[in-house]
Amino acid sequence: MTSNKNSADIGLIGGTGIYDFGMVNDKKEIKVHTPYGEPSDSITIGEFVGRTIAFIPRHGKNHHIPPHRINNRANIWALKELGVTRIIAPSAVGSLQQEFKPGDIAVPDQFIDFTKTRQYTFYDGGRVCHISSSDPFCTELKKLTIDCANSLSYKIHEHVTYVCIEGPRFSTRAESHFFREVMKAHIIGMTLVPECVLAREAEICYVSIATITDYDAWTDSPVSSDRIIETLQKNIEKTRKLIGQLIPLVSSKRTLCACGKALEGAVL
Repeated sequence: MTSNKNSADIGLIGGTGIYDFGMVNDKKEIKVHTPYGEPSDSITIGEFVGRTIAFIPRHGKNHHIPPHRINNRANIWALKELGVTRIIAPSAVGSLQQEFKPGDIAVPDQFIDFTKTRQYTFYDGGRVCHISSSDPFCTELKKLTIDCANSLSYKIHEHVTYVCIEGPRFSTRAESHFFREVMKAHIIGMTLVPECVLAREAEICYVSIATITDYDAWTDSPVSSDRIIETLQKNIEKTRKLIGQLIPLVSSKRTLCACGKALEGAVL
């Protein structure tokens, strides 16, 4: 990582509907140039309850970047360049199980990758890295997130498997039944992979906060973008409140997880 006069210790990657965190003070927008091209948008740096936050909208501020075209390597590299050691990543997902209802929040601890054409690693040659993905999310951040959601009396799901598909199309009904009945997954989305894997390669703690917006195609009602956005809008404030309560609890020292040592034994 090169030196930079701008720095932050917590990164927020805003998902669908969250294009501006809107809770930081003394904020400024900066551009970070990376070896992988331009990030999704400029990065907003500001202060929140004594912590320095770096915010980037995953799809751009005007939601002009579809999920399969997000430059995840540039986004994660830029946050690493700014000194970020923790990433909180809200997103919108569909439900594959009846008890995972629209409006609920899920915190994944596993994923199944059905993406196809993305850039999955920083190690494309010269050095080879086989990063462990057995437990792909930060255990400390996950526990803090669940505790905060419970304290706010939110309906929260843990022990969750997230199926990540390529997009931008939604699943066929047959695919949705396959993910639900054969893969036994709980939620489905288009943005988790390779974002969380690249964060692990960068030795950054990462937690996904998945807001459930709809039931996937296994139900009788087809998924529609309009319906998703309608539900999502109702939950934006809930997500912001959860993140706002979570940030002050995140320790500046990483002693309760192994994310900061993820490359040990992984690079050949």
